[in-house]
Amino acid sequence: MHFTTLHKNNFLLTLLLLFMAVPMLTYAQTMPADSLKADSLRIKKKQSAPVKENINKQYDFGDLTRNILHPKKEADTLHKSSGITIVPNVAANPTIGAQLGIKAVAGRKLGTDPNTLLSVAATSASITSKGIIYFYLNHNIFTPGNKWNFQGNIVAAKTVTPDYGLGIGRSITDGSPAAKVLADPARKVYAIHSLYYNFREKVYKEVAKNLFVGAGMSFEIRNSISVKDTTNNATPSSVYNNEHGFPQNHYAADGFLFNVAYTTRDNPNRAYKGVYFDAGIRINQTWVGSTKNSVQFTTDLRKYISLSDIAPETVLAFWNWGSYLVSGEIPYLELPGTARDGSFRSGRGYTSQYFKGTQFNDTEAEFRFPILANKFLSGVAFGSLQTANDEHGTKLFQVFQPGYGAGLRVLFNKATRTNLALDYAFGRFGNKGFFLNLNESF
Repeated sequence: MHFTTLHKNNFLLTLLLLFMAVPMLTYAQTMPADSLKADSLRIKKKQSAPVKENINKQYDFGDLTRNILHPKKEADTLHKSSGITIVPNVAANPTIGAQLGIKAVAGRKLGTDPNTLLSVAATSASITSKGIIYFYLNHNIFTPGNKWNFQGNIVAAKTVTPDYGLGIGRSITDGSPAAKVLADPARKVYAIHSLYYNFREKVYKEVAKNLFVGAGMSFEIRNSISVKDTTNNATPSSVYNNEHGFPQNHYAADGFLFNVAYTTRDNPNRAYKGVYFDAGIRINQTWVGSTKNSVQFTTDLRKYISLSDIAPETVLAFWNWGSYLVSGEIPYLELPGTARDGSFRSGRGYTSQYFKGTQFNDTEAEFRFPILANKFLSGVAFGSLQTANDEHGTKLFQVFQPGYGAGLRVLFNKATRTNLALDYAFGRFGNKGFFLNLNESF
């Protein structure tokens, strides 16, 4: 179904209700995503006279380490704060088992122009008890004066992807046995093993204040795909591949990216105010290596509202992300769905790709607030609504699945506003769990 035919009124009403309800949520979410998107944002000139943030009065993990190792030494934290944060990458859930690795995030302004946006990069390497090996390197670099912006990532992984079927969890009362396997309202999980490689690079040019246009390419390649019980139409992925003409054991989704972005956020890692919007078209083409041709339209909208000049980190944050198939065919594991946004963090409360369809939309809202006066500890409460279509008559914005949760934030690097995020979240169908990440989900 095309995006232009969707039920806009129902969507807007639901969006409004979610945004009104989020401040009352007091629970937490989990997200099984191991990636980090770094979007740098312009710092706007002050138009009023709010209290200026003084990071010398803040206390981060570096201060804690110095106090433990050198308790009698005074530190000039303003000038010695580094733009690099390194933390263990530790997690555990039934999908991946026990995970151990390392993550690093870096942030720095290039050049001397005060209007240049913060450039950021992130990397991670990890291994799990179930044999998953994952490495990524992301970057979002602004040249001096924001003349050019380079965004991209490299991923190499040996993965296990949980498969819960297509759609949004709506019961299927009729249809063929294959159709019921694909929709799978019982949410039975199948483990899909594969080797995954991704290379993506986009180049943006600032054409007006805060407005960028960009283009690039993305290559997603999966080989050695295997699933237990993968005989004909025994699993959702095998049904989908048979119906859409994809090989069962490999595919490539290679194509061109065209984007328009507008940003006024004051920080990429933890924004206090501003707006971020990105709209893009992805065109996969067989002549550049894609298994099938397709055209997708994506949108990413974020809004941040600071509620206090004295404590500007008290924030209401809103996010809407969507991906919509315009034409062609998308490989099963590339379908938009839970945690399939650019940062792999949407739909907290559910396992990655728990819900998916050719049309998908996720709306989230979060209340962020300081706990300690020195900003070392903060808290969040959040909620989300996911919706997707399926191939059995369910349309986008017809069925919604909620998620909600709460978490703690530990200030790891006050120079770049890097937080260690510890969230606990809940969803339907018995979903719940804990996950650890660097920085906010959006």
